[in-house]
Amino acid sequence: MFPIIGDLIYHLFHIRIGFPIQTLGFFIALAFLFAYIVFTSEFKRYETIGKISAFKRKVIIGKPASATEMIINFLPGFLFGFKLFGAVFNYQVFAANPRAYILSLQGNLTAGVLIGGAFAFWIYRDRKKFALPKPQTTEYSVHPYQLMGLIVFSVGFFGFIGAKLFDIVEHFGRLRHDPLGTIFSANGFAYYGGLIFGALTYLYIGHRHNMKLAHLADIGSPGMMLAYGIGRIGCQLAGDGDWGKVNPHLKPGFLSWLPDWIWAFNYPHNAVNAGTLIPGCLGNYCNQLANPVYPTPFYEAALCIGMFLLMWVFRKRIVTPGFMFFLYLVLNGTERFLIEQIRINPVYHFLGLPFTQAGFIGFLMLMGGLTGFIALFIKRKSHHYKHLPV
Repeated sequence: MFPIIGDLIYHLFHIRIGFPIQTLGFFIALAFLFAYIVFTSEFKRYETIGKISAFKRKVIIGKPASATEMIINFLPGFLFGFKLFGAVFNYQVFAANPRAYILSLQGNLTAGVLIGGAFAFWIYRDRKKFALPKPQTTEYSVHPYQLMGLIVFSVGFFGFIGAKLFDIVEHFGRLRHDPLGTIFSANGFAYYGGLIFGALTYLYIGHRHNMKLAHLADIGSPGMMLAYGIGRIGCQLAGDGDWGKVNPHLKPGFLSWLPDWIWAFNYPHNAVNAGTLIPGCLGNYCNQLANPVYPTPFYEAALCIGMFLLMWVFRKRIVTPGFMFFLYLVLNGTERFLIEQIRINPVYHFLGLPFTQAGFIGFLMLMGGLTGFIALFIKRKSHHYKHLPV
């Protein structure tokens, strides 16, 4: 496994990179990047075919920067300086566990204040340069794809909160024993928490700008599928603990052409240091699982990227509002419900039936998608009979 992206680069190209960028975080960033590209492309296509349209925005020009604007600019500058220079001056602490450092309260306060102040001063000087004796109100057009910067930031922020909250709920017993450690742990993020909070944020932003929810859901479906698949590549390469149950079965003969790790894998040098020590290994990541497990992140990555390609190829032939979104629900819900049968996750019981949180949400997505298809079919039939000649 390759907990740090430098490990992966060294494995592929024999080039050593010292700065510890975590592999999972790198692929999550890639997931956001490719989702941004896909979302932007679909926003432009939907505007071209007339399903969504540009809107007017009023702005006051020539006024000085407000205190709120200066604070908004100060905060990212403070965070950047606080963490970056904290990592530079405490490199050993940062290198030992980058994710734990980033999510901790450690950093360099002086650098944070100075760089945050520079960011605030920049907006102050920029506004002062174009100040007018009497500020004027002007109106300009905004195309939907130009909202993507706001969407990515907002979805990332609220998705992070949702992922953490869902993980806390899923491991409630751990919360009772160690509340602060659970809440501020560098580990523990539930994908569906991030998906639900992020999706609601995206829909809210689009709805505020007079876009129909059905179109917004259709636009976002291929991008969400691709982002999930790319994120799972990071899970597989890093060995982040999202693997499956122990696989006690021998690889079938008809799969002999596949590498053994696709059937069962023990995740050596995994990012969460799970399992037993690897003999002779020295360093931060020296554990591997005692028994090979199903490499479920690989299965999900392959399935979801394949399903994205399917959706992308047929997207222009799908014209019924809501159809693409219901297809996403059916495909992603089915995939996750089935994968949960061989994954490790806390198991709950209701009326004697075992289920996991993710498996239950996957089942609800599947049922929601099927219900949506039925509703579209009924609507189409009723529309057909309504226009039959009497």
